Amino acid sequence: MRKRIIEEFYQLAKRNNKMIFIGSDLGPNILKKFSEEFPSRFFMEGAAEQNIISLASGMAQEGLIPYVNTIATFLTRRCYEQICIDLGLLKTKVRLIANGGGMVYAPLGPTHLATDDIALMRSVPNMTILVPADEIEVAKMIKNTVSHPGPIYFRIAKGGDPVVTKNIYKKFEIGKPYKIGKEKKNIIITTGIMLDTAMKIRQHFKKLNYELGVIHCPTIKPINSSSLFNLLSKTSNIITIEEHSVIGGLGSTINDLITRKKFKKVENIGIPDEFPKGYGRQHNMMTKYNLDLKSLIKKIKKIIS
Repeated sequence: MRKRIIEEFYQLAKRNNKMIFIGSDLGPNILKKFSEEFPSRFFMEGAAEQNIISLASGMAQEGLIPYVNTIATFLTRRCYEQICIDLGLLKTKVRLIANGGGMVYAPLGPTHLATDDIALMRSVPNMTILVPADEIEVAKMIKNTVSHPGPIYFRIAKGGDPVVTKNIYKKFEIGKPYKIGKEKKNIIITTGIMLDTAMKIRQHFKKLNYELGVIHCPTIKPINSSSLFNLLSKTSNIITIEEHSVIGGLGSTINDLITRKKFKKVENIGIPDEFPKGYGRQHNMMTKYNLDLKSLIKKIKKIIS
C-alpha cells in the first residue's frame, strides 16, 4: 500500500505540474525518478515536521498541491497545531500521507504507534480522513482526491497487505460506506486493514449459519449518514472493529452518527484507552489487544448469540 500510493502520486504528478512532494527524513530512494525528472517539485526535509506543514500550507496558498509524507505519529501528534491552523483553519489543499497507521511500528515502541491519529485528525475542522484497506483502494482514492478541496489525511498501512477490495466496488467516493454481503441483522463496521479480518470473521460465522454482514468505511470523515442508515435499516446489533483507540476513532464516529437511531446493541472493539505497552511485531500487538481473528470471533460470538 505504501509503495502503491507513491507510485500513483508519481504517475499523476507527471501530468499535473502543480503536485509537489515533501518528505520528512525518508529513505534515499523514495521517488528517485520523480526527483530526477522534476527536482523543483521534490523536497526531502529532515526531522522538521512542523516546519514542513507550514511550508506545504504556503505552497498551497500559491495554488500548488503539496503531498506531505512521513510517519503517522510524527505527522499528527507533533504537527497538530500546524495542521489545525495552517491546514484546517485555512482550508488549504494539502495531502498528508501518514506511514504506519495503527500498530505498524510496534518494534519501535509506544512512541511510534499511531493509535490516536484518527481521533486527532477528526477534531480538525475541514479535514477529510481516508483509510484504505489495500493497494487497489489507495490507488482509487488518490486518483479521485487530487481536485478535492481542503486538506486530506491518508492513513497508510505497512505495505504488502492482502488485497480485499477488488470486487467490492468499482468507483471510490469520499464519504460512501460499502456493504459486503446481504446479511442485515448483525453488522460489523470496519475500516482499513481490519476489513480483511472482518471478512474472515463473516465467512467463519456463515459456516455456522449466523447472519453477519460487513460494512467497510474507507472514509472516516465525512461519512454519508444517509447511505450508512440505509445499509443499517434492518440491523439489530452493530460491532465496530478498528486498529485504533476506542476513543475518537471509527467506533466513536459511528456512535455519533447513530445516536438518533435505535439499535439493540452497539459494541466498539479497538485498542483500550491507554498507551500500548511492550514491543514486538504488529501481529503480536494485535493479539495482545484481542484484535486477532481468534479473539474477535470469540468476542463476536458472545454478542450475536
